[in-house]
Amino acid sequence: MSENVVHLYKPTDPPPPDTAPTVLTVVPDAPPARPVPLWVRSGHAVKTAVTHERTKTVVRATARHGLYTFNGGRIVARRAWDGRTGSRYERMIRAAEAAGNLEAAEEWEERLQRFRAARHHRRMDLLHSPVEAAKGVAVGAGMSIGVLVALGVVMAINTGQVGDVITPLSATIDFIALLIRIVQIVWGPALTIGPFLALLALWSVGRKQHAAPAWALPANVRSGEGEPITPSIVVKALRDLGVPALRNAIKEMGDAGASMLGPITIAGCGVEVDVTLPSGVSTDEVQKRRKKLAENLTRHEHEVFITIPQAARTVRLWIADSGALDEPIGPSPLTTDESLTADYAKGKAPWGQDLRGDAAALSLYQRHLLITGLSNQGKTAALRALALWACLDRRVEFRIADLKGAGDWAMFDGLATVLIQGPADEQVIEATEMVESLVEEMNRRIEIRRRDPGAVFDPLIGIVDEAQVAFMCPVKDEDGRPYGGSKAISRYFMAVRKVHNQGRVVDVLLWEGTQDPTDQNLPKLVREGAHTRASLALGTESQARMALGDKAVDGGAAPHLLRQGLDKGTLVVASDGIEIPAGQASITVRTHYINDEQATAITDRAKALRDGVTTLHAIDRGEERDPLADIATVLGDAPRVRTQEVITRLAALNADAYAGWSFIDLKRVLDAAGAEPYKSDGRMVVGRDRVARALADRDAEGSASAE
Repeated sequence: MSENVVHLYKPTDPPPPDTAPTVLTVVPDAPPARPVPLWVRSGHAVKTAVTHERTKTVVRATARHGLYTFNGGRIVARRAWDGRTGSRYERMIRAAEAAGNLEAAEEWEERLQRFRAARHHRRMDLLHSPVEAAKGVAVGAGMSIGVLVALGVVMAINTGQVGDVITPLSATIDFIALLIRIVQIVWGPALTIGPFLALLALWSVGRKQHAAPAWALPANVRSGEGEPITPSIVVKALRDLGVPALRNAIKEMGDAGASMLGPITIAGCGVEVDVTLPSGVSTDEVQKRRKKLAENLTRHEHEVFITIPQAARTVRLWIADSGALDEPIGPSPLTTDESLTADYAKGKAPWGQDLRGDAAALSLYQRHLLITGLSNQGKTAALRALALWACLDRRVEFRIADLKGAGDWAMFDGLATVLIQGPADEQVIEATEMVESLVEEMNRRIEIRRRDPGAVFDPLIGIVDEAQVAFMCPVKDEDGRPYGGSKAISRYFMAVRKVHNQGRVVDVLLWEGTQDPTDQNLPKLVREGAHTRASLALGTESQARMALGDKAVDGGAAPHLLRQGLDKGTLVVASDGIEIPAGQASITVRTHYINDEQATAITDRAKALRDGVTTLHAIDRGEERDPLADIATVLGDAPRVRTQEVITRLAALNADAYAGWSFIDLKRVLDAAGAEPYKSDGRMVVGRDRVARALADRDAEGSASAE
C-alpha cells in the first residue's frame, strides 16, 4: 500500500493500528440543509388550516346560517304562493291520481273549485271597495267632527269661553300631527333595520325546518339519534331507499309523497304508520331493505319492523323509540299476584308484551306448541312460563322430558306425573316411550268418545324440551326400529305425528322446544303439526321459514333479524291463540322472565291445589307388574284420588301393562283386594288407606303361607 494514500473515516471509528502507515484523516462536514421553499411551507400551513376542525366548524356554520336564510325565503315564498293560488290543491290532486285514489282526487277537485269561486268573489268585491271606502271615510270624518264640535260647545257653555268650542278639534289635530312627527322620526331607522329584521325572520323559518344540507347541520341534528318520527322523515327515508320506481314516484307527487302515509299513531314504545306504495313498487322491495330503511329513519335495524297488512300494496312500519327495546319489561303477573289462577279452556297465559307495550297472552286450549331458536336465547324459559301458568289449573296433567338435563324443569317434581331429565340415549328412549304413552292415552280417550260423544277429559300436556336430541338419536330397539330420525320407522317421529293428528280433540297435547331448526333435527311434518309456532333469534331466513312457515315470513316475520344474545326472550309468534293485528301473520312478543326461584314458588302453589302427585323419573319396561302395588305407587301421599286419575297415572307408569285399562279393570283388582272404590263429593275415588291395608293383609297372608 502506498504511504500517500488518504483514508477517510469518522471520528467514531476505531483508530488505525500502530503498524498502519501514517494517514491523513479528513472528516468532511455534513452538507448544509437545503432551505424549504416558501411556497411549500405556505402550502402546508394552508392545508393544515383547511383541514383543521375549527376551520370545518366555521365553514359549516357559515354555510348553515346562509342556507337557513335563503331556504327560509323559499319556504315563505312557497307558503305565500300556496295561500294565494290553488297550487296546493293541484298538488294533492296529482298525488291522489298517482296513488290511484280517484275518490280523493275528486274531493280535492271540488275543494279547488270552491277556492277559485271564493277568490273570484273577493276580486269582484275589490272593484267596488274604493267607492265604498271613500263613502265610509267621509261619513266617519263628518261624524267625528260633529262629535268634537258638540263636545266643544258643551265645554264652552261650562266655561263661558266661546273659544273652547274648537278646543277638542284643535287637540285632535295636534295629536295627529304628533303621530306624523313620530312616524317621520322612526321611518328612517325602520327602513334601515327592516331588511335585517326580514332576513332574521327568514333565517328563523329556515332554522326551524333544518333547511340546510346534512353536512352543514349541527352534530346533534345531523345524527338524528332518537328524533321524533314525522311524515317528512318517513317519506325521505322511503325516497332514499334505493328503489328507483319509488324515488321517481315521490318526486312526481305534488305533495312530495305525503299522500302515501296514513296517520302516524303512538304504538307502545314507538309509532306505527301504514305506507301505501305507488304503482310499480312491491312490498317485497321495501321488506328486503329493512336495514337501510332503519338507518334512514336514524334507528337501528332491530328498532324497525315491517309487516304486510290486508290493504293491497301497503306496508306497515313500526318504529321504536331510540333505545326503547333494550329496556327490560316488567315482571310476570305469575310472580306478582299469588292469587292468580288458570283456566286451560277459557283463559290465556300471560306471556309478555308486544311491541306496542300491550299485554300478550296466549291461549293453550287444544293447541300443540313448537318453540325454536338458537342456543341460550331463552327458549326453555319461554316454554316453561306457559307451563307455569297451566299448572295453576289443577285439571292439567304434565308429562315432561327435559333432554338437556340441566335442572330447568326440576321444580315440576311432585307436580308432573312423569319427569325425565338428561341428554343420554337412555333418556331419549324414555322420552320416546313417554310420547308413545300419550298416543295410547289418546287412543283410549278416542274410544271412550266414540261410545260417549259427550265425554270430557282433563287436559294432558306432554313437553319435550331439546327435542332435536330425540330426532337425532341413532339408537335402535330390539326390533331394529330407530328411536330418532324422520322416517316412518322412527318411533319418536311417528309418536309425535300421531299425537299431532288426533290428540287435540281429546285434549292430549304435545309441546316441543328445539334448537337451530333443520330438516334433520325438526322434520317438516312435525313443524307443520304445531298450531302455535314461535321462534327466538335464528341464523338464517331459511331457518325462519322452517320455524314459522312461509306464510308468516312472507308476511313480515323475521326471527332471523333478531339480535343473538341481545334479544333474549323476544319471540316471533304465529298462532291463532294470540291476538295478532288484523292483516298480519305474526306478532313479536317480549316474554316475561321467570327465574328458578320464582318458578319453584309458582309450582309450590300449584302443588297445593292438588291432592298429591307421584312423579315417575323413569318408565318401567317389560317386567312383571303388581297392579295393587302399582296402584299404591301412583296414589302417593294423597288420601284419595279419583279413579280416572288413577288409571291415567297407571298408564304413565307402564303403558304396556295399563294403557288399555278402564274403570272395570281397576275395580276388579281393588274388589279382589278388598279396597273397593267409593264415592267422595259425588265422584268415585280410590282410598290410600284401603289400598295400604289391603297390601299389608296380603303380605301378612303371604308370610303365614310361607311358614
